[in-house]
Amino acid sequence: RPTMVTTTSSPTASTINPIQLPQMGCGTWAWGNQLLWNYDPAMDGDLQQVFNTCVSNGITLFDTGDSYGTGKFNGRSESLLGQFAKNYSGINGDRLCLATKLAPYPWRLTRNSILNAGQASRDRLGGRLDLAQLHWSTANYAPWQEPALLNGLCDLYEQGIIRGVGLSNFGPKRLKKIYPIFRDRQIPILTLQIQYSLLSTYPVTELGLKETCDELGIKIIAYSPLCLGVLTAKYHQSQTSKPNYPKGIRSLLFRQLVPNAEPVVNCLQAIATERNKTAAQIALNWCIAKGTIPIPGAKTLKQAQDNIGAIGWLLTDGEVDALDKAAASVTKPMVQNIFQSR
Repeated sequence: RPTMVTTTSSPTASTINPIQLPQMGCGTWAWGNQLLWNYDPAMDGDLQQVFNTCVSNGITLFDTGDSYGTGKFNGRSESLLGQFAKNYSGINGDRLCLATKLAPYPWRLTRNSILNAGQASRDRLGGRLDLAQLHWSTANYAPWQEPALLNGLCDLYEQGIIRGVGLSNFGPKRLKKIYPIFRDRQIPILTLQIQYSLLSTYPVTELGLKETCDELGIKIIAYSPLCLGVLTAKYHQSQTSKPNYPKGIRSLLFRQLVPNAEPVVNCLQAIATERNKTAAQIALNWCIAKGTIPIPGAKTLKQAQDNIGAIGWLLTDGEVDALDKAAASVTKPMVQNIFQSR
């Protein structure tokens, strides 16, 4: 069942309806990305089917970004998402949450720059933007840039342009430092996105981010919960065949990640067999069991249906512990996002 999250009202935003967050969402990084995900406009019909299937099955959170889309397809992810939402007329439409991330580009220095960016994203999304998030923290290179941008997010909320604000790639120290901006304006931080999977536990296990978010009432969204596809187990090398790594940039990363991920993938497959689930479903349910909202991507109906099979049930404590131990034994986990702050 979707979790109802009620935003705290502020004097000028008292009519903003609360956002309902589901157990799992859908990431749209691949929609419009030719470089990493081989996007082609011919896929758009399939992507509409992905959207429809997800929403009708309770996957009502869709995450995009104003920096998504490569080359001539810049902004395509937002535009497609807006188009699909407009075309949808099935169940759960009233629970839909269209979320985007606004990039703190070097030329975005003022509150108005984020306000304008949010309005532009809303236009691409067909006139609807529910959750706006700062795409990454500038703490690692220009910490002075953040306050104006965060106040711009607050302005978007107070003016009724969005229904909620969120962050991405903030660590607990930085989060506590900037939290007063939102507290003083009586605007809740609804969500915080981090790279989180069985091969990327750093923000939670080493930084202690989950405890800080729980303390502040912030829900964690887990992006890349399948580690770019590594945790689907389809690239796992068997005794009879070599893995068919994806072509392009991801190939180099997979050649390092896949062999090191063997303890985790073996554990995923063992539990999947026992549960009559897929390895991907087990990996996604592990994120849910950890109290986060995973947002796996989907380019095909088959991928969407596989993702949907991860909700409506929970791993046992023993299964979670076994996966935790397997994850802790990985010597070379997924490289961290360079913008992740401490």
